[in-house]
Amino acid sequence: TESLLDDIVLTHSLFLPTERFLQQLHQQYPGGHEGAEGAGLQRKRAVLAVLLHFLETYKGLLQEEESAGKVIKELYLLIMKDTSLYHDLEDEILKLHQLVETVELKVADETPPPNKQVKPLFRHFRRIDSCLQTRVAFRGSDEIFCRVYLPDHSYVTIRSRLSASVQDILASVTEKLQYSEEQSAREDALILVTMASSGEKAMLQPSEECVFTTLGINSHLFACTRDTFDSLVPLPEEIQVVPGDTEIHRVEPEDVANHLTAFHWELFRCIHELEFVDYVFHGERGRRETANLELLLQRCSEVQHWVGTELLLCEGLGKRAHLLKKLIKIAAICKQNQDMLSFYAIVIGLNNAAVSRLRLTWEKLPGKFKNLFRKFENLTDPCRNHKTYREVLAKMKPPLIPFVPLILKGEGGGSLCPMGDQGPAEIPWTPPDPPSPPDLTFLHEGSKTLLDGLVNVEKLHCIAEKVRTVRKYRSRPLCLELEASPAQLQTKAYVRQLRVIDNQNLLFELSYKLEPGSQ
Repeated sequence: TESLLDDIVLTHSLFLPTERFLQQLHQQYPGGHEGAEGAGLQRKRAVLAVLLHFLETYKGLLQEEESAGKVIKELYLLIMKDTSLYHDLEDEILKLHQLVETVELKVADETPPPNKQVKPLFRHFRRIDSCLQTRVAFRGSDEIFCRVYLPDHSYVTIRSRLSASVQDILASVTEKLQYSEEQSAREDALILVTMASSGEKAMLQPSEECVFTTLGINSHLFACTRDTFDSLVPLPEEIQVVPGDTEIHRVEPEDVANHLTAFHWELFRCIHELEFVDYVFHGERGRRETANLELLLQRCSEVQHWVGTELLLCEGLGKRAHLLKKLIKIAAICKQNQDMLSFYAIVIGLNNAAVSRLRLTWEKLPGKFKNLFRKFENLTDPCRNHKTYREVLAKMKPPLIPFVPLILKGEGGGSLCPMGDQGPAEIPWTPPDPPSPPDLTFLHEGSKTLLDGLVNVEKLHCIAEKVRTVRKYRSRPLCLELEASPAQLQTKAYVRQLRVIDNQNLLFELSYKLEPGSQ
C-alpha cells in the first residue's frame, strides 16, 4: 500500500495536473460529522494519508504552485475543523499541521514574503565568496543577476527571476537601455539569442522560460535586432587561450578529488526527486522545476571539457604526461569516494579525440596507470546498456553520486555527452544478458501512460522505482573531512569555478599544435 501511494504521488502529473489531483482529494474528504463512523472515518484517514505523503514529497516546491497551494489551504482548514470531533485522527492532524508549517503555506496571515537574496549561478559571476558558499536549491521564483550582451560586446546587468520568460528578460534589457544613446537610435524590436563559444547561435522564442539554466558552458545571452543577428560573434575572452600553469599543477590529486565530490554532492542534493520525472516527461511544472538537474548536467559537461582543457594547455611533454597521470589518479579517488559522476566525466574527458590522439603523451604514461585507465574504460563501456557500470553501482551503498545522464537516457541511445568524433568501434558478438533496468526516457517512449482510457499502473510503478533509486543514493549524509586552510579554500574555489574550452575545433587546434604527427 505504501509503495502504491508513493507511486501515485510521484507520478500523478503524467495523467493528472497537481491542482486537479488535489481538487479530487478535496472532494473525497467528507467534512464535519458526515461519515462520522465506519466508511466515512476510513475515507477521512485515507485522504489524510495521501495528503501527508504528498506534502512530505513536495515540500520545497509548493511555494512555486500558487493554485495548488490554495487547494491545500482549503483542505487543511477543512481537516483542522475535525480536530475536536475525531480524537482518532489527532496524530495525523498534528503531523499535517507541522508539515503545513514546514512548507510555509501561510493560512491565516497572508503577509508578503521578505525580500529575497539574489542567488549566484556558478560561472555567471566569478566571485570567490559566492563560489565558496554551500549550494542551495534553486526555485523558479529565485532572483539572479545576469549579463545580457549587445552586438558590440558591451552588456547590461539585469536582475531577474530564474523562471522569467524571454519576453520578461527583453523588457528588463530595454528598460536598462532606455536612457542610452543606443536605445534612442534603435527602432526595431529586440530579440534574445544564445551564443556559444564556437559561434553557434540560436534565437529564443518570447514565450520560453527558465533560459538561464539551459545555457551551455561558455554560452551567453545577446540582445539584438533581427538585422544584426547574422553579424553576432562570440566574446573575445571565450576564444583566446593563453597556455601556462594553472592551479591543477600545484594541488594534490586527493584534494581535487575530494573537493569535486563535495561540490557534486551539494549539487546532487539540491535536485528534487520530482525534477527527474519533469525533465523527461515534461510535466505541468515544466522547466521551472528542473533547474537544479539542468545545472548538474551542465557541470558534468564542464568537468569533461576541463580535463581536455588542462591537458591541451600544458605545453611540455613531460609535464603533460605527469598531468595525465594526476587526472587518472583523481578519477580513481573519485571512484573510491563513490562519486561516479566525477569519475565518469573525467574518463569521458580523457577519451576526447583531441586528447586520445596525443600518442607521445600516452606513451610516457607509466604502465601501472595505463592498465588502470583500461579498467576505467571497461567500467564506462556503453555496451549492453552500460552493464559493467550498473553492476558496480548496484554493489555500492549510500551515499553515492551516480552518473546522472544515465538515469535520464533512453536504452539503446547514443553516446553520452559526445566529446568529438572518434569513429565506430567493432564489437564482437556475445550472448545477450538479462535486460538492464530501463531508464526514464526509455520508460517514457516505450509504453503509453494511458491504455484504453485507463492509467498504465505498471509504467507509473517503474518510473517511481527509478526515482526511489535516486532517493536511496542520498539516504545517508556524505562525510568528507576537508580542511579550511587558505590553500584548501583556494583549491575549493578552483574546483567550483572551472575555466574550460568547450569548442571542439579549438581543442583540436591545440592538440595538433602540441603533437602534429600523432594519430
